[in-house]
Amino acid sequence: MSSLAFLRPRSQLLAILLVAALGACTPGAGALPAGSVLFQDDFSRRSSGWATRQTAEAILEYEEDHYTMLVLAPHTSQWSTPGLDVGPARMEVDALHLAGPDDNFFGLVCRYQDDANFTFLVASSDGFAGIGEVRRGERRLLSGGAMLPAEPIAPRGYNNHLTAECLDDALRLYINGRLVAEAPGSGPVSGDVGLIAGTYADPGVEIAFDSFSVQVP
Repeated sequence: MSSLAFLRPRSQLLAILLVAALGACTPGAGALPAGSVLFQDDFSRRSSGWATRQTAEAILEYEEDHYTMLVLAPHTSQWSTPGLDVGPARMEVDALHLAGPDDNFFGLVCRYQDDANFTFLVASSDGFAGIGEVRRGERRLLSGGAMLPAEPIAPRGYNNHLTAECLDDALRLYINGRLVAEAPGSGPVSGDVGLIAGTYADPGVEIAFDSFSVQVP
């Protein structure tokens, strides 16, 4: 988990880690049936692997059976990963905007190698979505020149169900069951998975995550 300034573009009871299954999901290993659960977390256990931290930039913590990210600085993102290593995967999570500006972003991370190299699939409370990557510390969008309008995003106070597919050759983001962004696959096809939230000009965005799962796509 770390932080990185992002420029504004235009415009589940138990955490389960199946060690053998994770190995089977990495490149070169035998395949598992589609839909097999590799990891799931309802954040009811504070030892399930996610970062807990309080700094001037952000507060990341388990709270009342969910996991929250409160980003306190402008143009800042925070991400956290549970310490997995998976290949192509399908991730799901429920995200709820609790506080702060609608001009924000929140979502899922895959292909995480380190803080300078990972893929992100995000939505914003003001109705946009996008897919991008951080490579050698530099951020770029893969789904277009700017975040794309995404009508399925529910407003503040309502859960948004996010589904991300990180496949060998494609990246897709679904919100509340509808495809909102896609891009060609880029970079390593394996790595950690996780959550991300961030701000643009106005700080104070708080996002609660629940019912996180990773499955064989």
